[in-house]
Amino acid sequence: MRGLMADRPLDLVVKNVRVVRPTTPAVETRDVGVKDGRIVRVAPEIAVADAQRAYDGRGRLAFPGVVDAHTHVGIYGPLAEDAVRESRAAVSGGVTAMLTYFRTGQYYLNRGGRYADFFPEVLTLSEGRYHCDYGYHLAPIAAGHLDEMEALATTHGVPSFKIFMFYGGYGLHGKAGEDEQRNFLMLGPQDHYDLAHFEFVMRAAAAIRAAHPRLAEHVSVSLHCEMADILNAYTRLVQKDASLTGLAAYSAARPPHAEGLAVAVAAYLAHETACVNVNLLHLSSRKALESALTMARAFPHVNFRREVTVGHLLLDVDAPSASYAKVNPPIRPREDVEYLWRAVLEGQVDWIVSDHACCAAETKGAGPGGQGDIWLAKSGFGGTEYLLAGVFSEGRRRGLPLHRMAALTAWNPARRYGLLA
Repeated sequence: MRGLMADRPLDLVVKNVRVVRPTTPAVETRDVGVKDGRIVRVAPEIAVADAQRAYDGRGRLAFPGVVDAHTHVGIYGPLAEDAVRESRAAVSGGVTAMLTYFRTGQYYLNRGGRYADFFPEVLTLSEGRYHCDYGYHLAPIAAGHLDEMEALATTHGVPSFKIFMFYGGYGLHGKAGEDEQRNFLMLGPQDHYDLAHFEFVMRAAAAIRAAHPRLAEHVSVSLHCEMADILNAYTRLVQKDASLTGLAAYSAARPPHAEGLAVAVAAYLAHETACVNVNLLHLSSRKALESALTMARAFPHVNFRREVTVGHLLLDVDAPSASYAKVNPPIRPREDVEYLWRAVLEGQVDWIVSDHACCAAETKGAGPGGQGDIWLAKSGFGGTEYLLAGVFSEGRRRGLPLHRMAALTAWNPARRYGLLA
């Protein structure tokens, strides 16, 4: 009997599901065949005898596996443990591929140095531990990383590079001085994490595209867009003003125009350097998104992609989760949330992600119900497990078509980052 079962062409057939495709509004009842963890057949009828196992979908919706293109596995816990734990959360919510932003410096592996030494250890710690497909984006932090970008793309298959625009002068969890940030990033005496460095990252990415046409479509630079000078100034103002507390205070301390201005600066640098694939990450406010749309009109030759997170679509500053929901950029007032949803519905957002950075409740500086000191709380929270559920439930209520949900959570990020078969 075992021999007969092994001869069957499929491992699993899921019967009678309504298949959602990202490229067509039609939802069709189909059978789905799976082999070696991959969908290999979608047909009106697949015989049960063709598979080792069969499952009746009973008319449920079948979405493409979610590509959560923005996560931070290993930031607050050992990577080898986080990969197991957080990917288990991901697959419970329909995520079949996680892309994690990783860097040198504090947190993660908690060390600096060359990626030639650093990244192989990341891969070793990851191997065999994820419950889903995974990949990494990397951030060139030190000047020496610029010369490593080509090898990272060609040898290790990492074509996506990140810039944290605020890190040179503002901390991950709040206000910090330049010296503190140099220590945080573990910079050498000749390193400067500033606008000039960001320019050189973009020039290096453009050079990789020119030298390797086969990779050119997928070599991109992703940016966390906030200006440190504005964050520092407004944090001082807000901390002196006792009228604002919690998420509202944190949003005011990192105001939307700090995002909007950073988007404009990033866009001009992309134009100047001929870095034509640019991803504007986790846009959280009307001002940020309006700036992104304005820059797209100003520089039509740059292939901008605009990202929002499920957290920014579901929460506002009045959320009862309070300091548990501290994140960068901050959760915003309700009017920003509504604007983001309008942009999603009008096709002005390219993909939706979780920005999953799970940290323990005790690191959130919170008392019962998350009511605590917002300035002491660590930044970030989980989200990969409810990414699809959140987009589906709130999107359905607002009239977002099913195929658009599939495009926003799977097809579009997969195309950008080269994950399509």
